[in-house]
Order: sequence, then structure tokens, then C-alpha cells
Amino acid sequence: MTRYLALVLLTLQIGCPRPERPRPDARPSDSPAALRDLARRIPAAGRETRLDAALADKLVALSLHCVDREYPNKPSDVKNSDREAVPPRQLHPAFHGCFDWHSAVHGHWTMVRILRAFPDLPRAAEVREKLGRHLDERAIAGEVTYFQAEHHRLFERPYGWGWLLRLAAELRHWKDDPDARRWAAALRPLERLLVQRTTDYLSRLSLPVRAGTHNSTAFALAHIHDYATLADDGALRAAVDRASRRFYLGDRGCPTDFEPSGEDFISPCLAEADLMRRVLSPEELSAWLKTFLPPLTSPRFRPLLAPPEVRDRHDPKIGHLIGLSLQRAWALRGIASALPGKDPRGEVLQRIADRHREEGLRLMFDSGYGGSHWLASFAVFLMSDAGPYR
Repeated sequence: MTRYLALVLLTLQIGCPRPERPRPDARPSDSPAALRDLARRIPAAGRETRLDAALADKLVALSLHCVDREYPNKPSDVKNSDREAVPPRQLHPAFHGCFDWHSAVHGHWTMVRILRAFPDLPRAAEVREKLGRHLDERAIAGEVTYFQAEHHRLFERPYGWGWLLRLAAELRHWKDDPDARRWAAALRPLERLLVQRTTDYLSRLSLPVRAGTHNSTAFALAHIHDYATLADDGALRAAVDRASRRFYLGDRGCPTDFEPSGEDFISPCLAEADLMRRVLSPEELSAWLKTFLPPLTSPRFRPLLAPPEVRDRHDPKIGHLIGLSLQRAWALRGIASALPGKDPRGEVLQRIADRHREEGLRLMFDSGYGGSHWLASFAVFLMSDAGPYR
């Protein structure tokens, strides 16, 4: 009894345990004053590089250089017999150059995009000749035959599918050019096949792939969402919207402090936000970002403030980080543009985007063939505002 009374008295003296105070960095808020201070502290990127005719000619030359270059070649397909051990041009009559299939596809997108924007370029005739040979009914029929084989059903899913539909969207958008209309018609069978397969895939995919490389679900869906918008494909757009909300709407605390991995060319967190700015209203996006991303002023967001260090730009995998700067730049700029006008995070995101943009463009022309076969696409995508066609 005496011992019991002693315990009661001790409890009365020290009181009940106090609730644990939250860690100071658990969810600090981004106050307008703190964001303005952060914006001032981000170094200015200098004069913005613009896509003029001279730079466009330089970039399209990279795509022309590899469009018919079969080797080196990195196949990513499943072979079912000795009969399929043939040169790339036989398996892929349209998209056999530029090291791999998906790079060939977005190399064609680059040529179409630049030709549409700068029709009088010195290389315009050469670009048209290449596109005419590759975006030909017979060549595309060969691609369709390849994809229809059961053991090729997963080929280039989802990255290559997204870029193929981006190419189709670009051609659809260029309605006043007879060549573009002919190329768009030739591409239509492969376009329809991948739309069908995308819809089926999203109905069966239970979880997204949150990678910083080709398997990223969010990165591909952003391309596909833009295609569906331009093609006025309500069923596909609804499928992408449903999948995006199912995969990502409940996400909280994206681990930006774990980015980037050493061979990333996509920011998993920013690619997801770049997709959701297409799916959500500005008000929904603003609210979702407050819990999805850590505060921009917090230590957890710090790895995204500056472009990644690229110690060997000629190493094809390490050189992915050059593309990461470009992808971060367009994602950040897109997110900033989609926020409500008074959201103070917009200026910070734009300043970060500017730094990444200029660093990526500075490094890309000294990256060797491992970079030049694909980086032109990312640079043109960034500089030509190739987001949703509105």
C-alpha cells in the first residue's frame, strides 16, 4: 500500500507525459516571405537560350545524323527464333536508327517539330526526304507486323509508346502541310494499335512504375495525355485521367531527397507532378502539391534546386543526367504555369527551371554519340514549349 501511494504521488508530481512535439522539418510551411527569400537566393541562369533558326538547324542535324545509322544498336526485344536475328532495318523498317527504337521515334518527332517551326531551314529538303522514306505506308506496315507478334506485345512499353503517340500528335497538329498529312495517314495503323494497347494496359496495371528511366509510368502518360487531348480521343484521355488519379492522387511526401539516382534522365517526383498538372484543376494541383512535394524551402527539396553534377558526359548512362536537367526544366516550368496566378511557389519553380535549362543545353553538345542520338529531342521539347497543345 505504501509503495502504491508513492507511485501515485510521483505521478502527480511529474504529470502525464506530454505529447511528442513534431520535428521542426516534418511539414514546415512555405510562407510567401520564405519563398521570396529562396527565389532571391537561387543564382540567376543568365540569358535564356532561344530556339532560333541557327540552333534549330544544329539540333536537327543530330537527328539526321542518326536516322539511318543502324549501328551501334541496342535491341530491347524478345527474339523467338533464329529468323529474327536480322539487321535492325529488317525488324524495324521505319525506326531502325539512332541506337534504339524509341530514340529513332523521338528523333523523327524532332525532325517534324523543327520542320514545322522552321520550314525554310537549309536542311529542310533533307529532312523531308528522310521523313518521306521512314513515315511511309510500307515501312509503318512492317512496324505494325512486328508489334502484332505475341512475343513483342511488351516492346517499348511505356516509353516508346508515349513518344510514338507524341509523334502522331505532332503530325495531326500540322494540318496545313500535304507531306505531314500523308505521313500522319501512314502512321495511323501503328498509332491506333498503341492507343488500344495503352487502354488495355492501364486497365490491368495495379501500380505505377516510379522509375527515373524508361519505365516511368508518369512520364509516358504525360505524352499520351497530350496525344489524347489533341486527337480528341475522349476514351483514351478518360483512361489516362482515371489511372493518374488512381495511381497518384493519394501520394504524399515524394522523396525528393533521394533524387537523382546516378543514371536518371527523368525526375520521378517532377514527372508525376508534371502529369498531374494536366489532370487536376489549378486549385486541385495547388492543394495536392502541398502534401506531395516537401516544402520548397526545406532541406528535403534541396537536391532539386540545382542541376545534377555530370562527371563523365561521354558515358552513355552517366550522361543521362544531362537529359535529367532538361526534363526537370520542362516539368518545373509546366508545374509553375499550371498553378493559380497568385501561388508564390511559381516564381521559385521557374527560377529552378531556368538553371536546369541552361546547364542541360550547355552540356549536351559535348556528350558523344551516347548523348547526341537522343538529347536533341529533349532540348527541342523544352525550348519549343511542347506541352499540351492548347
